[in-house]
Amino acid sequence: MPSIALETVGCKLNQAESQLFARQFAEAGYRLVAADNGADVYILNTCTVTHVADGKCRRLLNQARRRNPDALVVAVGCYVERARQDLARMDGVDLVLDNSQKMNLVPLLEESGYLSRPSAGAASAHADFRTRAFVRVQDGCNNFCSYCIVPLVRGRERRVPVDQVLAEVKQRVADGDKEVVLTGTEIGSYSDEGIGLEGLLKRILEETEIARLRLSSLQPQEISAELVGLWHDERLCRHFHLSLQSGSDAVLERMGRRYSAADYKRAVDLIRKAVPRVAITTDIIVGFPGETEAEFQESYKFAKQMRFARIHVFPYSPRPGTRAAAMPGKVEDRVKQERSRKMLALGRQGVRNFRREFLGKTVMVLWEKESCGVWSGLTDNYIRVFAKSDKDLTNQILPVKLV
Repeated sequence: MPSIALETVGCKLNQAESQLFARQFAEAGYRLVAADNGADVYILNTCTVTHVADGKCRRLLNQARRRNPDALVVAVGCYVERARQDLARMDGVDLVLDNSQKMNLVPLLEESGYLSRPSAGAASAHADFRTRAFVRVQDGCNNFCSYCIVPLVRGRERRVPVDQVLAEVKQRVADGDKEVVLTGTEIGSYSDEGIGLEGLLKRILEETEIARLRLSSLQPQEISAELVGLWHDERLCRHFHLSLQSGSDAVLERMGRRYSAADYKRAVDLIRKAVPRVAITTDIIVGFPGETEAEFQESYKFAKQMRFARIHVFPYSPRPGTRAAAMPGKVEDRVKQERSRKMLALGRQGVRNFRREFLGKTVMVLWEKESCGVWSGLTDNYIRVFAKSDKDLTNQILPVKLV
């Protein structure tokens, strides 16, 4: 019975796809193992959003080969879509599959002779999946921001029909998952026969018994009073990941973003008015082509004003084929590193400040996993919580006093 290891680099959409692959392999009777177990088949779902992601993918592929020289090493996904030949030429990579191929991963490997399906009943179809399920509702992007390679590797927007999303959520509930995270490249633009994201959320809340429903990422122009009004239902997690990228209007314009800093602030104010104790997290790029010190300071001050619960900081990374890659005004690496350091420090302070607001308060925590007697879990507003317990807390939502 071949053992299969799946590893993921990148966004929640990649994580959703990898969860789907894991379920498909388990249902076909294959044995799923951790990546560091030296599996017979190692599959990496790749990312190419930055040069750092590229480097991480190459390292993981090389590590897999070193762990088991006889393994079948497979690279799938966005990095393959962008640089198929580069990955195919890597020592130790046996097979590369792009985004159009990877969704048929199990039958493709079997029909090509790389895998032979185990006999019926050889393995349990119920693998140890996460307590938080990622459900893909949309893929692709039509925005073509000047720095972003995602539309080039994932293509134009495509939606998953509402009924299919509902069926997937109901299946995850039946499997015992307590939280579903709706994922996609641009979920705020979701539309299926006149039903947008707001309508999709209403249908899920009305027609399923999911205990928690979380959104992966939104754009500020997608925030409306009608949308945030749905958060009166406590099953919707009090967490909005709202991409900023820069707090400077001049930089936002060069990036091709469809909002201003003032637009962003209005969205944040609307969310905080409707959803008490909400966590707002974000992404910020530093060192974008032409970013002056004054523009960086403008971005820094704006981010400080927003009081983010967490900031993901990305030094600008030129991506082949994007408009920004050809823009003048390259920012020196040492300047990007210094700006990253300052923004990361601001982000760490934001994490501390947000957590302090909840000291002494009792909140609901979804417990996920245990290590050496210490359990970890998440509040609905994305605070990671740890506790010692001799009891099995797996996949339980319990009240916890934070200290």
